[in-house]
Amino acid sequence: MEPVSPALFRADGVSKRYGGVRALEKAELDVFGGRIHAILGENGAGKSTLIKVMSGVVQPDEGHMLLEDREVRFGSPAAANKAGIVCIFQELSLIPDLSVADNVIISDPPQRFGMIDRRAQRRLAEAALARAGAEDIHPMAPVKDLPLSRRQMVEIAKALARNPRILILDEATSALTAADVARVFAVLKRLRSEGLALLYISHRMHEIAELADECTVFRNGRNVATFKAGTKTDNEVVEMMIGREYSHVFPPRPAPPDSSVKPMIEVKKLSWTGRLKDISLSVRPGEVVGLGGLDGQGQRELLLALFGVLRGVSGEIRIDGQKTHISSPRAAKSKKIGMALIPEDRKTEGLMLPMSVRDNLSFAAISRLSHLGIVDRAAERKAIDEMIQLIAIRTAGTDIPVGALSGGNQQKVVIAKWLMVNPRIILLNDPTRGIDVGTKQELYQLLRKLAESGAAILFYSTDYDELIGCCDRVLVLYDGGIRKELVGAEITERALISSALNINAETGESGARPEGRA
Repeated sequence: MEPVSPALFRADGVSKRYGGVRALEKAELDVFGGRIHAILGENGAGKSTLIKVMSGVVQPDEGHMLLEDREVRFGSPAAANKAGIVCIFQELSLIPDLSVADNVIISDPPQRFGMIDRRAQRRLAEAALARAGAEDIHPMAPVKDLPLSRRQMVEIAKALARNPRILILDEATSALTAADVARVFAVLKRLRSEGLALLYISHRMHEIAELADECTVFRNGRNVATFKAGTKTDNEVVEMMIGREYSHVFPPRPAPPDSSVKPMIEVKKLSWTGRLKDISLSVRPGEVVGLGGLDGQGQRELLLALFGVLRGVSGEIRIDGQKTHISSPRAAKSKKIGMALIPEDRKTEGLMLPMSVRDNLSFAAISRLSHLGIVDRAAERKAIDEMIQLIAIRTAGTDIPVGALSGGNQQKVVIAKWLMVNPRIILLNDPTRGIDVGTKQELYQLLRKLAESGAAILFYSTDYDELIGCCDRVLVLYDGGIRKELVGAEITERALISSALNINAETGESGARPEGRA
């Protein structure tokens, strides 16, 4: 059904510049109640700047915003929230040391006798969590003890506790498990039926197809098209986003490495605190081995264990056939081992946001760029320039804060930082989470190029298409152990899903526990 009422919110000719960089140029947008409006575009296209303007985080240089035909201009997020515009940003705003209830009701806690009414606060938090489809999260649990996917659900509950009229979701499902995504979709559809206006930003086209009523595409700071959802093919939408013809194909896979080639890394019976159970695997030079399975089955712990982050890991790790003890990340990235880990959360684990692009890029390799404790600035500049060109990092300069870059370019900096150490073994923890399709394609090409140069790559992804398109083999984890190994043409969505659920793809019956499982 087409909207017949006037727009609840309208942006007209909104522009924003950061120095010489044009983030928004005369942007226009109409938002209607009872509709889900998808905002599409590459990282750096202007989407994030637009929602920051709408939610009072930044001020526009020119243009007008109308809320119910009344011109508004928000000097702060609190002012936007008071007007009913609430944004859930991709970067979480939770305070880890506080409880879930403290975070959910942090903006306006109930008071009694001049103090926070803890009982009332807990009731309000429980109601908000239930509205977000997250009743299973205990309101008194410390946020720092929750995994990333559960923190994202708390962030959604926090937004709903403010009773928004316009709810903006910026990659709100990027950190969620499949079960949580289904819950969030049900919540959003219910909110739409209640008359809320929802702005939904995602790079996952299947999410747009399921949720959106209208779509607006941004490119280079401008909105280039608005259309009814379902009237354009995915390829047509992507071509609008990137401004050129696009074919969503992964780079061709070469023939798998000869089985006689010695593994670069070999793991035998690796275990850790009941979360990892007798894991054995190997990766040869030039091979991309995927880690599949439902989120939370031990994939992240496996990467951390290999990189020397976890304590109390048992089992054996061999590098180039030699038994090796990796006691710390410093040992992992040493020349002898040559390992790099691309972390899951670029904001908190991969980057120092206030510091410059240059400092972030050279940080991991600083010892290799130094002599007698003094950094060789010429060598540093040369290495950084080469890396920016190799990975096509779009930045106005190397002295600007890395936090000023778009999400996709921040992720490129994380990857480039570790490539500066010339790793032979590369561990990737869901590296394309929250980045656009154009940047994803560039990273797929880079992944294959690194493998062709002789690197051994272990690649965890929550996106089945990436595992199918990028990997020579996929190891599916279930309950902390390897459930199944899929090779070549065996890597299909059906096989990945059935193995992830620990069922037999042919019979549909639940499989027996793998050997070594408790």
